[in-house]
Amino acid sequence: MLGIGLYAAMVVGSAVIHYYLWVRLVRDTTRPGTRGRAWGTAAVAVSAVLAPATRISIPYLGPVDGRWIAWPGYVLIGVLLYLLTGLAVAEVPRALLARRIRVEERAGASVPAAAPAVAPEPVPAGAAAPVETRRGEPGERGGTAGATGEPPARPSVATGGDTVTPAPRLVDRRLFLGRTVGAIVGATALGTTGYGMSVALGDPRIKRVPIVLPKLDPRASGLRIAVVSDLHLGTMLGRSHTERVVRTINGLEADMVAIVGDLADGTSRQLGDAITPFRSLESRHGTYFATGNHEYFYDDVEGWVGELRDLGVRPLLNERLTLTHNGAAVDLAGVEDVTGEEHGRGPDFDRALGGRDEANPLVLLAHQPVLAEEASRNGVDLQLSGHTHGGQMFPLTAVAALSNPVLSGLGKVGDTQVYVTNGTGFFGPPVRVGTAPDISVIELRSPQD
Repeated sequence: MLGIGLYAAMVVGSAVIHYYLWVRLVRDTTRPGTRGRAWGTAAVAVSAVLAPATRISIPYLGPVDGRWIAWPGYVLIGVLLYLLTGLAVAEVPRALLARRIRVEERAGASVPAAAPAVAPEPVPAGAAAPVETRRGEPGERGGTAGATGEPPARPSVATGGDTVTPAPRLVDRRLFLGRTVGAIVGATALGTTGYGMSVALGDPRIKRVPIVLPKLDPRASGLRIAVVSDLHLGTMLGRSHTERVVRTINGLEADMVAIVGDLADGTSRQLGDAITPFRSLESRHGTYFATGNHEYFYDDVEGWVGELRDLGVRPLLNERLTLTHNGAAVDLAGVEDVTGEEHGRGPDFDRALGGRDEANPLVLLAHQPVLAEEASRNGVDLQLSGHTHGGQMFPLTAVAALSNPVLSGLGKVGDTQVYVTNGTGFFGPPVRVGTAPDISVIELRSPQD
């Protein structure tokens, strides 16, 4: 559960963000006192409440009861992200155009009279003086000026004794600018969110990644490890998602399956049924699991570990074992996630790696890529991780890249190669932009290949 301070920060942040959205999407696009402004203001107010309420309430409602708010709330959060991104990008051109409009308006207000006043022609002797008729008053011929069907006279402005009639303004240019920016940004935000949902809820892509391990015995060359992470079962993804993942993995004919954390957003009691398809996973050397940070959020690590054991999945909680593939040895280890330190657990490299035969290549399952530095100090050859979702939603990829040594794919930290899968699920908005879900097939190769 989240703390009171974080709840307060969410509410205040939502208020600030939505005030900005109101200025750009409501005040700048509608006239005061109109029905459009009233409806727009009401929509922004609802959004300002729903966005933080979604994140705050779901942990208390649970994955089943929380579905009614999760879908509209998290989709809304996705749209808000791209509204803010689009408006931020549009700020500079909008400001330049608004400045140009102000300059032109000031210049137009100070334009001098087009021509000097013309003196009236003299009236010949004996001729009747002309009658000045004002609109709405009886004229010389008994009619009224308003009855002639002529357009209403425009107001005139006296400047230095001269009279200037300003040109009629057909369009409020500032209002037009606000509506144009709002329409473009709004359409882009909705389109991007829709595209991102189709990617996030679609089938995971298959990535085949060959990795050379200097210590690998040539007999073990070609060992295939299917890596899957971050299913995030819960309010929006359930058993059908797990079944799809299992079908995909079984079609890969992997020698081993590695599940590197973040199974679900809830307890094993709430969501245990959603992982039962894991019982059908097929591989030569079995399926192994390392905990992710979300396993600790609900204080139910042992519950999930028990569920997995019952399904034939081997958890590696700061443990190591040696696999024999075609007569060659490969060490496989797993450490608990760093979030476990808040619960008296966490990664223990000494326990997991102590006393091993350092001639064997070592593959480590560790949910977060940040453990790669410690893995490198402990002689790990290859670390398999998840956690990042590849950034999940551009432009948040830039933020995720700053906090992880490897964001997605294969990288290196010290002497340790690190592979990070994008995972198959999502956290928060059911949206992925720039980072498709994946299941990776790591093929180990020896230098002699």
